[in-house]
Formats: sequence, C-alpha cells, structure tokens
Amino acid sequence: MMRDVLIVGAGPTGLALGVDLARRGVDALVVERAAELFPGSRGKGIQPRTQEVFDDLGVLDALRAAGGPYPVRMVWKNGERVGEQPMFDPVPAAEGAPYTEPLLVPQWRTQEILHARLRELGGRVAFGREVTGLAQDPDGVEVRFADGTAARARYVVAADGGRSAVRRAVGVGMTGESVDPSPFVVADVRVRGLDREHWHAFPGADGTGVMLCPLAGTEDFQLSGKLPEGTEPELTLDGVRTLVAAYTHLDADDVTELRWASDFRPRAALADRFRAGRVFLAGDAAHVHSPAGGQGLNTSVQDAYNLGWKLAAVLRDGAPGALLDTYEEERRPNAAAMLGLSTGVHRGQVRRGAATVQLGLGYPESSLSEERRAAPAGVRAGDRAPDGVVDGVRLFDAFRGPHWTLLGATTTAAGVHSLPAAPASYGPGVFMIRPDGYVAWAGDTESGLDEYLTRAGLR
Repeated sequence: MMRDVLIVGAGPTGLALGVDLARRGVDALVVERAAELFPGSRGKGIQPRTQEVFDDLGVLDALRAAGGPYPVRMVWKNGERVGEQPMFDPVPAAEGAPYTEPLLVPQWRTQEILHARLRELGGRVAFGREVTGLAQDPDGVEVRFADGTAARARYVVAADGGRSAVRRAVGVGMTGESVDPSPFVVADVRVRGLDREHWHAFPGADGTGVMLCPLAGTEDFQLSGKLPEGTEPELTLDGVRTLVAAYTHLDADDVTELRWASDFRPRAALADRFRAGRVFLAGDAAHVHSPAGGQGLNTSVQDAYNLGWKLAAVLRDGAPGALLDTYEEERRPNAAAMLGLSTGVHRGQVRRGAATVQLGLGYPESSLSEERRAAPAGVRAGDRAPDGVVDGVRLFDAFRGPHWTLLGATTTAAGVHSLPAAPASYGPGVFMIRPDGYVAWAGDTESGLDEYLTRAGLR
C-alpha cells in the first residue's frame, strides 16, 4: 500500500502537519518511536502567530481553555521577594492582530489536543514504530522500522527531533554552534510553599540559578535550572530536591513529586538542506534552538503549516511538483533568522516582546510572492495577511479552512473564496491570500492573476 505522506514523529510538528493534511483529504500516517506522546512540558509558549495557525487548524479554543497567560516573574534573594519583572514587553493589540500575548500551555497538553483533533479528522498515530532506514525511488520512499516491517509513501516528512533518524538516513548534515557551555535542567515538579501567580526566579551569584513556573491547568511547576560548567545533572527526585534546596529558600522535601526531567546544553543548529528528494525535514529535525524566547516549537509548527498546503496542492490539486521546492526556499531562511533570535534572547541581547511574537515574519523574497502594484502601500506580497472586517465578515473567519481567499475581486477558480474588498489597512488593490495566511499576489487590478493561479496549480 502506497500512502501519500508518512510523517515520522508525533511531536507538535508532526501532529500539526497530520491535522493539516487530514483536513485536506491527504492519506497521511504519523509514526512515533515511543509508546506514547511526549510526557513533559518543554515547549510551553504558544506565540501569537502560532495561535493564529491553531485557530485555523481548529484547536485554539481547546488550547486557550487548557492554558493561561504568562505570569510575571518574581525575583527572590535570600528568601525575600526583591521585585517583579514582566517576562516580555507588551505588544499593543490591534484589529489586524487579535492575539498579541504568548499563551502558556505545557507541551504534553498541546500534543494531546493536536492528537485529539487528528483523530477527529480521521487521522491517527502509530506508536512504537522506530525508523531504522529508508530508500527512495522515482515513485516514493520505503521506510523500514525496527520491528522488521516497512511502509511506502509518496513523500516522507522527518519531524523526529534534533537527533532525527530520518535526517541521518538521507545524509543531511547540520551546522551549528554551542549557545552556552553550562548544563541546563528542565523538569515538571510538584512544589509546596510557592504561589501560582508568579514565575519564581532564584538567581545565583555566578549566572546560574533556578526558576519555577506554574503550569496553567495543572498542579505542576516547570523547573528550569542553569548549573555551573562541568556539573553533571542528576535527573532524579533526590537530585532535583538538592538543586531546589541549594538555590531557593525551600526545603528539599517541599518538592513532593518529580513527573518528568531532562537535561541539555543549549545549541543552535540548522540543517544544510530541508529537502532531500521525496524527504522533507521539519521542526527540530531541521533546526535546533535555545529554549530562550520560546521560538523552537513555534518555528516548527510554522514549518508544518507551510508544508501541509503545498503537499496537498501537489497530491490532490494538480499543482506542479516544483511547488514543493518553495518549502526549503521559504522556511530555511526563516528558521535561520529564528535561530539567531533565540540565541540573542538567551544571551540577553534581545528582549522578549515584539521581536518574539512572530507576527512580522513573512516571505517577501519568495518566488511565490508576486507584487504587481505600481505603488504598493500597506500590506505587500509575502506579508502575513492581517485580520480585519469586510462587509461584516471577519477575515480570519473567512481565511479559516484549506482554501485560498481573494480580496477585492471575484474568481471562478476552484478552492478560492472571495470577498469584495480588503480592509483599509491593506492599502488599495486586489489580494490573493494563501492557505497559510500570507499574501501570495497583489495587483492594482486582476490583470495577471490568472497566470499566477495557473503557476500555483489553481487553474
């Protein structure tokens, strides 16, 4: 049996892609090496742009119900509260951007919600399927598993993390650097003696320290700790208790439970290519970030959102195969920029706020972005398409779904919805909005639009 797409990895990237392909009628299967979904809180910040993506994928309401706003940081010294610090600079709300604050949801909960949405759409995850190798031919890819079985698909997406077995199997290297030589610990714990209204910070004298962040919708705190260079983290309940007692005013036995723990040394790395024949790299398999600034999970979901509609266009709508080349063209420079941003936040060179909400990201240099207006004003081709209202219709409601949207004209092209105008914020003209919410084409009139639709596979 030849599937359309095999997605390796059931993290946020693989699940988001599975959801997007399922709603487009693409025969995709997600396979996961582990026996269950990832159990930890690691990627807990959902940036405003990702909230827009999750709105389109039908999971934002569930995520907002499960999560909450970022708490203010409370700094402690010698057992005393010494001051509050906001975690990020505020971003003003505007009609074009309904979400401006990050949403705090533990990663395990985000994955549960995406998994439930995938099953609702008829998709599924096959657990306990560890990839050991693959072979490509002109028609597809055969993926081999540790249990001796194999599966064939027309395309494979590696969403299997920073140590991606699929990336290694296709021989794509990663280029990167260490961001910080110190070891870091992250853990989900139950703690007595701290309020849940603050993100509690306990800085050490030498740049080390511990922070304890309450995880909305749970009884847990996420512990994150930076340890002295050369320290070997001990990822046990006793080890975490010792760490908390060393850096905070709490006693060791105030840590009542350890639910999950991991250690890492922050690095920034970018895959040399995002495509190798019929295999695409997405998420941590393509780019590894410092967790500072909350860019890793969000950049990964953007990968899935960019790739999903393109795979469906080629597999279902007759779009030319060259459309798939634009995935690497668009996402690799974007990921490189986000890696630099994450490293800047980690090193204290960039503040969390306008730079980290991802609302300004776009594809103005992409071969898919065509600006034909003589004197463009407002929104330009390649920009994120802002929200707004036209004839009483909210644009994000009009965009929601797997279609394209034309503003300021009508068309008979299949898979395109239209509205008679664009909001004033867009400036004058006619605008074609891609399924992933970016302006694909802009013109003073409809002249040239048909040629663009043909190139995109909509004619």
